Amino acid sequence: MPTRSGSEYIEKIDNLHSSIWIDGQKVNGKISEHQAFKGVIKSQAALYDLQLKESNRDIMTFRSPVTGNLVGTSFLEPKTKEDLEKRRLMTQVWAKSSGGFLGRSPDYMNTVMMSFASAAAIFSEQDERFTKNMLTIFENAREQDLSFTHTFINPQVNRSSYYVENFTQTISAQTTEIKDDGIVINGARLLATQGGITDEILVFPANAAGHNKDLAYGFSIPSNTPGLKFLCREPFSYRDSAFDHPLGSRFDEVDSIVVFDQVLVPWDRVLFYENPLIAQKIYQESSFHLLAAHQVTCRRIIKLEMVLGIAQKLIDSIQVGEYQHIHEKISEIYVGLESLKALLLASEINAKADKWGTMVPDANPLQASILLFARLYPRCTEI
Repeated sequence: MPTRSGSEYIEKIDNLHSSIWIDGQKVNGKISEHQAFKGVIKSQAALYDLQLKESNRDIMTFRSPVTGNLVGTSFLEPKTKEDLEKRRLMTQVWAKSSGGFLGRSPDYMNTVMMSFASAAAIFSEQDERFTKNMLTIFENAREQDLSFTHTFINPQVNRSSYYVENFTQTISAQTTEIKDDGIVINGARLLATQGGITDEILVFPANAAGHNKDLAYGFSIPSNTPGLKFLCREPFSYRDSAFDHPLGSRFDEVDSIVVFDQVLVPWDRVLFYENPLIAQKIYQESSFHLLAAHQVTCRRIIKLEMVLGIAQKLIDSIQVGEYQHIHEKISEIYVGLESLKALLLASEINAKADKWGTMVPDANPLQASILLFARLYPRCTEI
């Protein structure tokens, strides 16, 4: 199956009937019609439709190396600098649909899946079948145009820098049993944005995995796996009016705590388990961080363009364009925006292939862009 449409995405998510809880109640019926989720699901569906537009085909899709079908560019493993450019253009087409406010649009996790698949050989250090699992999961995702949420963080019970959980009461999700047909996970994890409204959830360990082997696991499972629950925060989409609430009504992605209630993860879904060394190496030796940072920076540029456009609309509406301090404030946003663009391009120009043959953007400009945006965006919204 090649790239899917927005209606196909909605139908698939509705038919999963994942266990999603909000306001103390389990969601029943079609999730796409629920007040808290219908806005973001509609917005996400629009992204899939953008892929299908003939005018976007060259940017948004590429030929599958397996089937020859057109599949999403968000799954493209970059082998050249031109591939990185194509990924940037793809991300920004999608980001313009939301003004950059969909932080977990499908291209984010598709990038993560691609980066782990490109370094899948790491998983063979425990078992060769785990490398095969990663490649199969990624190939299925690419060929079926699947969407993913993720959880990488343990619940923060104690704010000390070094904390080991009291395992007489399970809090952080951990491996509690090894069975013939898979591993059993029990406990909670943070923080699945769009939890329950994606096809699957990718689960990887936090840094604490280095202290306990039961926390050192990785796998991907469907969002409707028995025993898997998503406990959602209070939604921002409390009004339907896109006029009065243009962001909350469309783009509230709804974060959730993920609860594993004796969830069985089949062996063909396991990437590693009880292995702190692989838990560390997959982050250290793959290009996950840089490829994800590239996607994030592409989107953030569009978000700043949106903010700049809103600022200009305000100036035009109240006719204050002649004031010097207004010029100064607008220039501050503009300089920040152009700086981010330059850093992103520098990361692509200076890109090099990693040990797996993946073309990876230069770390220094991307790291600078992350630090810059963290200070720039609050200032821009203040302006």
